[in-house]
Amino acid sequence: DQVPKPISAYARSKYAGEQQALSLNKKTVVVRTSWLYSEYGSNFMKSMIRLGKEREALGVVYDQIGTPTYAGDLADALLLLLPEFDKLSKPEIFHYSNEGVAGWYDFAVAIHKLAGITCNVKPIRTSEYPLPAPRPMYSVMAKEKIKNSFGITIPHWRESLERCMTKFLQM
Repeated sequence: DQVPKPISAYARSKYAGEQQALSLNKKTVVVRTSWLYSEYGSNFMKSMIRLGKEREALGVVYDQIGTPTYAGDLADALLLLLPEFDKLSKPEIFHYSNEGVAGWYDFAVAIHKLAGITCNVKPIRTSEYPLPAPRPMYSVMAKEKIKNSFGITIPHWRESLERCMTKFLQM
């Protein structure tokens, strides 16, 4: 298990909530995820599509590394695993994100390619993009525990982005 190192008030509050939930019920299961996107709601994928259509050029952070996670994959995994979670004898924390690693820049370029957007995406450093709260530079999660505990296979983020984009473009 990875020990969290929250670097913002938001991250500290999430961690505190996890700890409280885990302490209150022996059947509690926390599933952490990262960089969640979908064809629905507001998220990075949809923002990149909108901005790519509105602008000729766009700066996107390249030095924050993580793993995009398709909400559809997370939902499918949770539906499959819920009966298994009920069999656990103690509180547990699992990590679920798609396979692979990317920077926000890599993710944006892949989104634009699949959407047929020709906006010039330029890589920028985190220091060039003001954020209201600090973000971790590396947030790739180890998924061995969830894969080994339940024998699940997790798709690569590029494969999942393609499936999501196909659905989005048909809406």
